[in-house]
Amino acid sequence: MPDKPRSTAPSKRRPLAIAAAVAVAAALLGTVSYTATRPEPRTDTARQESAAGQQPDDTTAQLLKLARRDARDPLAQGRADAPVVLIEYADFKCGYCGKFARDTEPGLVEKYVEDGTLRIEWRNFPIFGAESEAAARAAWAAGQQGRFWQFHAAAYADGAKEKGFGAARLDALARAAGVEDLDRFRRDRDAKAAHTAVTKDRDEAYSLGATSTPSFLVNGQPIAGAQPAAAFAQAIDTAKAAAR
Repeated sequence: MPDKPRSTAPSKRRPLAIAAAVAVAAALLGTVSYTATRPEPRTDTARQESAAGQQPDDTTAQLLKLARRDARDPLAQGRADAPVVLIEYADFKCGYCGKFARDTEPGLVEKYVEDGTLRIEWRNFPIFGAESEAAARAAWAAGQQGRFWQFHAAAYADGAKEKGFGAARLDALARAAGVEDLDRFRRDRDAKAAHTAVTKDRDEAYSLGATSTPSFLVNGQPIAGAQPAAAFAQAIDTAKAAAR
């Protein structure tokens, strides 16, 4: 049984109806959300019920604003002015997140990021306990030395999560990612800035009503779970056409 996620302070952001919008998006894409990893239910159901009452059209407009488009963001790849932004909320202990990272994301990078169509923005969404939290902060720390995506690849390598994310293992992943200053990496992952950044991302996901990983937004349109590559391609192509 996965560890129950720790409660966090309620976000000041108005809850959004991602649950309703996911149903709409799934119908449009012709897919079913069957490849997501879900923790034990959260207890703050009032927020989730409030989110479910908002209209999907209003939600899409608000979700579009979540793209940060910061050219200096080390947890993002692709042009800041790309017409399509894919936001991923994920946990390094999530098996389906790893499946997406290994099997689907590389193709999206090759087809859409490299030609300037797509920007991918990562959000740490650690929901499976202390090791999830530690891995999220370590990934953020690797990003401070420009090695986030290399750490991401190492942490999601086949069989990597089964080895856990203890301190020694995080150091090993940092070495594999090419992080040059391990002392700085250790300081950064335990620093207040790391805790603040991870909490911000997680609160954003919870404010959306997200309850499983991975969860995605493609120009404000939700996709739940590690769906087939064709589902992402269709969502990106549709978003690109709409952006014109």
